[in-house]
Amino acid sequence: MYQWRKFEFFEEKYAAKCTIPDEEEDINEKEKEKEKERKIECCSSGRGKVVTGFDDGTVCLFDRGLKFNYSFQPHSNSVLFLQQLKQRNFLVTIGEDEQLTPQQSALCLKVFDLDKMQSESSSKASPDCVGILRIFTNQFPEATITSFIVLEEVPPILLIAIGLDNGSIYCIKGDIARERITRFKLQVENHSEKTLSSITGLGFRVDGQSLQLFAVTPSSVSLFSLHDQPPRRQTLDQIGCGINSVAMSDRSEFIIGRPEAVYFYEVDGRGPCWAFEGEKKLVGWFRGYLLCVIADQRTGKQTFNIYDLKNRLIAHSTLVKEVSHMLYEWGNIILITTDKSALCIGEKDMESKLDMLFKKNLYTVAINLVQTQQADAAATSEVLRKYGDHLYSKQDYDEAMAQYIHTIGHLEPSYVIQKFLDAQRIYNLTNYLEKLHEKGLASKDHTTLLLNCYTKLKDVEKLNLFIKSEDSIGELKFDVETAIRVCRAANYHEHAMYVAKKAGRHEWYLKILLEDLGSYEEALEYISSLESSQAGMTIKEYGKILIEHKPLETIQILIRLCTDDGDKKGQSNGVYVSMLPSPVDFLSIFVHHPESLMDFLEKYTNKVKDSPAQVEINNTLLELYISNELNFPSVSQVNEGADYLNVASQKTLSSSAKSNGTIADHKRSEKEKHRLERREKGLRMLKSAWPPEAEHPLYDVDLAIILCEMNVFKNGLLYLYEKMKLYKEVIACYMQAHDHEGLIACCKRLGDSVKGGDPSLWADVLKYFGELGEDCSKEVKEVLNYIERDNILPPIIVLQTLSRNPCLTLSVIKDYIARKLEQESKMIEEDRQAIEKYQDDTQTMRKEIQDLRTNARIFQLSKCTACTFTLDLPAVHFMCMHSFHLRCLGDNEKECPECAPEYRSVLETKRNLEQNSKDQDRFFQKVKNSKDGFSVIAEYFGKGIISKTSNGSTSGLRSGNASSSSGF
Repeated sequence: MYQWRKFEFFEEKYAAKCTIPDEEEDINEKEKEKEKERKIECCSSGRGKVVTGFDDGTVCLFDRGLKFNYSFQPHSNSVLFLQQLKQRNFLVTIGEDEQLTPQQSALCLKVFDLDKMQSESSSKASPDCVGILRIFTNQFPEATITSFIVLEEVPPILLIAIGLDNGSIYCIKGDIARERITRFKLQVENHSEKTLSSITGLGFRVDGQSLQLFAVTPSSVSLFSLHDQPPRRQTLDQIGCGINSVAMSDRSEFIIGRPEAVYFYEVDGRGPCWAFEGEKKLVGWFRGYLLCVIADQRTGKQTFNIYDLKNRLIAHSTLVKEVSHMLYEWGNIILITTDKSALCIGEKDMESKLDMLFKKNLYTVAINLVQTQQADAAATSEVLRKYGDHLYSKQDYDEAMAQYIHTIGHLEPSYVIQKFLDAQRIYNLTNYLEKLHEKGLASKDHTTLLLNCYTKLKDVEKLNLFIKSEDSIGELKFDVETAIRVCRAANYHEHAMYVAKKAGRHEWYLKILLEDLGSYEEALEYISSLESSQAGMTIKEYGKILIEHKPLETIQILIRLCTDDGDKKGQSNGVYVSMLPSPVDFLSIFVHHPESLMDFLEKYTNKVKDSPAQVEINNTLLELYISNELNFPSVSQVNEGADYLNVASQKTLSSSAKSNGTIADHKRSEKEKHRLERREKGLRMLKSAWPPEAEHPLYDVDLAIILCEMNVFKNGLLYLYEKMKLYKEVIACYMQAHDHEGLIACCKRLGDSVKGGDPSLWADVLKYFGELGEDCSKEVKEVLNYIERDNILPPIIVLQTLSRNPCLTLSVIKDYIARKLEQESKMIEEDRQAIEKYQDDTQTMRKEIQDLRTNARIFQLSKCTACTFTLDLPAVHFMCMHSFHLRCLGDNEKECPECAPEYRSVLETKRNLEQNSKDQDRFFQKVKNSKDGFSVIAEYFGKGIISKTSNGSTSGLRSGNASSSSGF
């Protein structure tokens, strides 16, 4: 024991008396003397109370700080044992009462409900006794009780074990309040033995569904398995102990104290033992500490020791009076002595313990302490940090770093790193940073620092181990981007490429190949090995560099990506193609290489005919084909003509040319030839992408028109205008170019109404020649032939239009005017004859009307017009000179059946004409669409549709006003 270090981890908080205060009862001097002589027989604690039992049958309850609460007398003579239950506020007592009969024992067991109080008198109240039980019966003979323990199973079930001096254990199980109990007996030693040892200690061990009972006598330690029926006994040891030297640890170990040592027992036998000198008066267990009251036989003094068995130290040691009971409540240890005084000992907080150890530089003890007491990781880390600081101050850098490594995850890494930034301690710093990465707690800065350490030390082996370890990337032990950047800066390109490839950072891998190493072919091979999506992303980022140095190979990869040439062989399946990357996504990489872009798009369109991006592709190709210059404004003249299609010819010309003029002429001729070829391709695309049966083309028409106008591409512009039926714009192009022959040919093709053309184009052409200001007699005569043929313009308009051109003579229109006058004369004569005929008809009709009004009509028909039989009465005669039998007309017949249909059709026509007169839109549409609008207006006037009508109704003459005669 002298080898164990002593520390004051506990402190004595207060002392008190476990007696009834004088002010609680009005007692006389004799009773006071009796109170002094009263002896504490038993103690218990729980639920915030300390309970003491006295030899006069009184039980006292004390609150926190051992303040007296109340007392009552459960037994008339003495209280031998008691136990405060934990789950319910019940108190179980064993004591002596008055013996009613000689056959019955005076000992009985009682259960009190401390939450229910009943008044015995006006001055005192006692808890409600919920159960009384006689311990000894005929089956269980009376003996001296030496030990007592209660186990709360599932409330209200209790298991009570009572140890006797004859080596027997009486067990009572059940609900005592309802008297539903079972009794059974356990025998520690066989009856055949001559001497029976008394039970000096008991202890329950609960392990899941298993329930076991330890029992100790002065000569043995036994274990009963209560789940077996009958309970099975097992002898664990052939030595025992005396009374009060028994306890149970928090790990369900049974502890007994003997003069030579303290023994621990488990279910399979004796465990560890700790040798402490002196007689063990009391043994206890508190929060992982072993408690012992040890009596020194030489001096007769008693010492209370608290042992920390894990750390092999004495946490507290003090001299005490004779201790009779040891309790644990309110987080403290309570020692009750024979003179009824109590000493409360409490554990210091962890900070106070550590400060005590730090002052003595006992860092190893402090570390063990925080680990055994299961302190949080932050507290443990703080102790390790202080220990590391202590070792660092002693210049023991290796050991200091060993402690700092244990703080990873709790201590800020910069605290340690700053201490070891010196070049002489770079090995320790490297070790710390490696551990930091192993635990996955390193930041980008830590990765940078570690890689810099490797490069400073030129430790390629460790660099390889760090970079190329099989599990480093998978567990993300370092920041990939930082590692790549540092390795690139230190010219460790191989390591940087390895990390990039392992981590799948293809953009970094290609950046190193292209920017640092210039390995364009290897970069292309690497891209080819990637998946389609990854390859597409990398080409978008680095395609400009690849197109500049390896255009053909890059285009091949792009074609393979966009068409998946390896698997589908360029099949034009629309659903499949829509899942592939679109060529439009890669247009940005060709920003300074339009020739390469044109080649790429042409190859793609040759393989894929129905791409979802066909419109965008055609728009781009049209821009490339139609543009006069392929070079972008931002490209210098050095790049002009430096495209890969002309590289060989440029070098040949450069080596063989003898003068700058010859080279320039050759360049211009090649450039013009190339431009014409592109124009031909553009025109073919304009036609092929807009087939005759399609309503809309596979390109943006507006964009195509703008491109043709900007680049003065006449053929393309004429095709687009004609396809869009913008015939006036078509002839405007010929007019701007002063192409008279082409203009007239175009009008012949587009101005024929029979073929769906627009005849009004000839009027525009005539207007053009009238405003031309030069002699164009031949063309005007040809135009006049078509105007006259289709009667497009009146002669007066023709004369007014051509009169504006001072270079034209009257001979140009002489024949035209003569023919028109002759035609007009014929039309006038025909109109005159028609007028005379209409005037004669009108005069005849007026005479007939007058005759009907003034003269009588004589009806001479002798036969019915309907049935052709002889006309007889009654008969009906109509003014139209038709006569009918009345029976042949039917009911309510007021019109001539013969003339009525014709009359109705005339009326219907008149009504339709009147209705049409209200439709102004139709009238103006006819005037607009007619070649001669005047004739349309005249027709409306002639039909009386738009003539002024008089108010009121005018009744016209009826052809069939009837007069009836019943006797004519």
